[in-house]
Amino acid sequence: MEENRFPTNLKELPQNLNINAISSGLVAAIFGCTGPALIIIGAATNGGLTYTQAISWIFAVYFFSGLLGIFIALKYRQPISVAHTIAGAVLMAGSLNHFSIHEAVGAYIIANILVILLGSTGLIEKVLKWIPLPIVMGMIVGVMIQFAIDMITSITLAPLLAGSAILAFLLSSRYLRKVPPVLSALIVSVVVAIFTNAFEYPAAQRMFVLPELVMPAFSWEAIVSISIPLTLLIICAENAQVTGILMAQGYKPPTTGMAVYGSSVGLFASLFGGHAISIAGPMTAICSADEVGKKDSRYAASVMNGVFFASFGLFAAVVVPFVTAMPSVIVTVIAGLAMLRVLINSLKTAFSDTKFQMGAFFALIIGMSGVNFFNIGAPLWAIIGSLFVSLLVEKDHFAFNKKKEVKVRKERIETSA
Repeated sequence: MEENRFPTNLKELPQNLNINAISSGLVAAIFGCTGPALIIIGAATNGGLTYTQAISWIFAVYFFSGLLGIFIALKYRQPISVAHTIAGAVLMAGSLNHFSIHEAVGAYIIANILVILLGSTGLIEKVLKWIPLPIVMGMIVGVMIQFAIDMITSITLAPLLAGSAILAFLLSSRYLRKVPPVLSALIVSVVVAIFTNAFEYPAAQRMFVLPELVMPAFSWEAIVSISIPLTLLIICAENAQVTGILMAQGYKPPTTGMAVYGSSVGLFASLFGGHAISIAGPMTAICSADEVGKKDSRYAASVMNGVFFASFGLFAAVVVPFVTAMPSVIVTVIAGLAMLRVLINSLKTAFSDTKFQMGAFFALIIGMSGVNFFNIGAPLWAIIGSLFVSLLVEKDHFAFNKKKEVKVRKERIETSA
């Protein structure tokens, strides 16, 4: 039985904790606490947030993600890891230039309510079937590709810093398989920055900062520009990706539970400035790998991942001053490197099939364009525009996609049962 009782799984957790589970949970946490955290710091800085607001944002998405990750892994006895959506953080990096933090929090609340309603009413499956995954992934690549481009152009600004980070990432990927390449790149670039006196330490900050509640303000423009794209990212990118990962590993993913629990916690986290709490694809993939151990025991890796994540959130005030002292080039390069795997996987999903290729391509280029009409950002226009294109020139693909999805999901569920 895939869904066991929480007390039973908690009681059996110690016997399933081993070096593989702990190390996999740590590796997943390191992945989620390096580049993605830098993206949030960059977004907070560009959006003009105060130091306390930035700390609250990081606390909210990491601490509450960690707690939910522990709970959901124990409840379903599956290696389901929880984090904030990287693409959502990228979305906010641009949106905070147009909207206040109060309007953003109001939009977060609406997005979480939408996800809860779609999940509790059983509409998640229908939404996932209606919006083809290649189109969503094309949009993600379009929105996120600029960070990868900035990573390359940063070589012209600081050849030694940027070049050493990228080289360390590549060498680590080739020779240090058990060490996260992003961590290797971060360590090398920090060492180079120290020896070249590139760090710029800010004025002394408080070592302990209480998270700050942010009163929401509801703006129609912010709801349209932030809430709808964020809802689509949570449902169609994060949850859809994790569903595929778990099914490929022989699990029966709790689609409704992942959506409802994630956004229920996200609703509370949004009051501290957290943009979203969602199931994490790359981290779930790390914790659900065959190397972790027997299928029935891999949930322990996600439990440990949750412990590390929650700890990172609690000590955010200690970590952030060090990270913000880093040269901006390091932030740019590490953020770009952290997104490479997401970009590659999204590109594979978007263009590996023969269906929805035109729609996926338009989603890609519209997302890259950064267009903004009526205060509505490129992510939503990418979805709307690409759906229009596919309905116009690839209409027959929708009927094919529906039949194929039903058949594939049925076969996978029967296989994993």
